[in-house]
Amino acid sequence: MLRKKKMVISEAKILAEALPYMQKYYGKTIVVKYGGNAMLSKELEESVIRDIILLNAVGIRVVLVHGGGIEITNMLEQLNKKTQFVNGIRCTDKETVEVVKMVLCGKVNKNLVSLILKNNGKAMGLCGCDGGMILAEKQKRKEELGYVGDIVEINTEIIETALRENYIPVIAGMGVDREGQAYNINGDTAAAAIAGALKAERLIYMSNIKGVLRDKEEKSLIEKISTEEIPGLIRSGVITGGMIPKISSCVYGMKNGVDTAVIIDGRVPHSIIMELFSDKGMGTMLSRPSPVQKSINSSTEPRQFLGGEQGYE
Repeated sequence: MLRKKKMVISEAKILAEALPYMQKYYGKTIVVKYGGNAMLSKELEESVIRDIILLNAVGIRVVLVHGGGIEITNMLEQLNKKTQFVNGIRCTDKETVEVVKMVLCGKVNKNLVSLILKNNGKAMGLCGCDGGMILAEKQKRKEELGYVGDIVEINTEIIETALRENYIPVIAGMGVDREGQAYNINGDTAAAAIAGALKAERLIYMSNIKGVLRDKEEKSLIEKISTEEIPGLIRSGVITGGMIPKISSCVYGMKNGVDTAVIIDGRVPHSIIMELFSDKGMGTMLSRPSPVQKSINSSTEPRQFLGGEQGYE
C-alpha cells in the first residue's frame, strides 16, 4: 500500500511539473512528422497516438504528417512491381504513383485515423491533394524520376478548418499540380512546409536514432545545433545519409515560420511528451543563429540535400 501511494505521489508530481509546459504550448501549433521505425511496432504506434491525443486534449493544435514507405514497398512487391531508386529517391512511374496514393492516402492514413478514434480522440484524415493543400510541380533533375514533385505552395485552409473544430489533422504528404496530377513528395519536406505555413511553434521529427551523433555512438548526441553550424557538420561527415534531408527540412521550416525544430528518437515510448513537457528534452534541437552570425547558408535548402527514401523516412 505504501509503495502504491508513493507511485501515485510521484505521478502527481510529474503532472504538476508538466503544467508550465502545457501552459506554454496551449493554443500553439505543433507539427509531428511520424514515420520509419516508429510505425513498425504496434506498441510504439499506440504510444505515439496516445501522446498526440494528449497534446490535443490539453489545448495544443497538433498536426500529424505521416510516412508509409515500407507499406508502399510491400504493396509493390505483392503486385510484382520492382522498386527502383536513383540516389536514394524512389522512381515513381504512373503505376507506382497510383500505388503510393492508394497506400499512403488510403490504408496508412485511415489506419492512423481509426487508431486515434479507438483511443477516444478526434481525427480528420487528409491527403496533400485534398483542397489543393500541397501544390506541387514535377521535380527538375537530370535523372528521370517520374512523378516525384517539389512543393510550390501550401494551402492551409482545410488544415485550419480541422483545427478550429478540435480535430487532429492526419496528413499524407502527397502533392498535386494545377492540372490535378498527383506527385510523390518527400515526407520530411512536406512536414516542414506545412509547419512553416502554419507558423508552428515546434516541428518534431520522429527518427530511428537519438538525433545527430558526433561519432555514431548514441552517447555522443549533440543536443543543440545552430543553423549556421550545419554546412560544416555536413562537410565533416557528422551529418550524413538520411539525416541530411531531415536537418535540411528543419532549416527550411525555420526559415519559413517555424519557431523551433527538433529530431527525437521515435523508438522511445512517450518521447514527444518528454520533449515538450520537461526541461530535459529529447534528441537534437536546432536553434537560430544570433543576429551577429551569418545568415543560414543557402546550401541547406531541401532541394539541395534530398537523400534517403523519397517521402517516407
